[in-house]
Amino acid sequence: MKIGILGSGNIGGTLGKKWAQAGHDVVFGVREVNSAKVGALLEAAGGNASADSVANAAAFGDVILIAIPWSAAGARVEAPAEALNGKIVMDATNNFGGPVINNVEAISSNAPAARVYRAFNSLGWENFETPQIGETQVDLFYCGPDDEARPVVEGLIQEIGLRPIWVGDLDVVQIVDSIGLLWVSLIFGQGMGRHLAFKVLTP
Repeated sequence: MKIGILGSGNIGGTLGKKWAQAGHDVVFGVREVNSAKVGALLEAAGGNASADSVANAAAFGDVILIAIPWSAAGARVEAPAEALNGKIVMDATNNFGGPVINNVEAISSNAPAARVYRAFNSLGWENFETPQIGETQVDLFYCGPDDEARPVVEGLIQEIGLRPIWVGDLDVVQIVDSIGLLWVSLIFGQGMGRHLAFKVLTP
């Protein structure tokens, strides 16, 4: 699978590295292709990963992960909007403290034919790097359309080592956002540590 990742920070870098190591072709969309930071990431990710401009990464991928700072995401999405149409787009951005935490509306309005999912926003990158606590697998909550794209998203979540928990379509995006708010409140407000995660238990 061809995956374009807009961003190469802790979230985008950790996920892209794992997907590249799993055999996917990954292109990181970055501002400085030849920076030392990007070079170190590509070396860790292996031969299936490369770096290019944001626009070229968006054009490359069949699946797009948006993992750049929330404040810049709207403009970055607007620029390659045409390239996002018809693709699976996962929004991992967060605007904690703002009236709207996600960029789902911006993505959908700029690329109305994209299949948009809210995922990888409710946990820290540490849980993507090490997706278990002790012997317990970490759960990842996500939402988006229940169509042929959903198994693709679930498969990518599973390849990170997480258990996907589908909450519903995009009309429940606030629930997924609230899980991210809870995570932030516990690690910062209660000092519980960044490798904190959630688990759904059923009989």
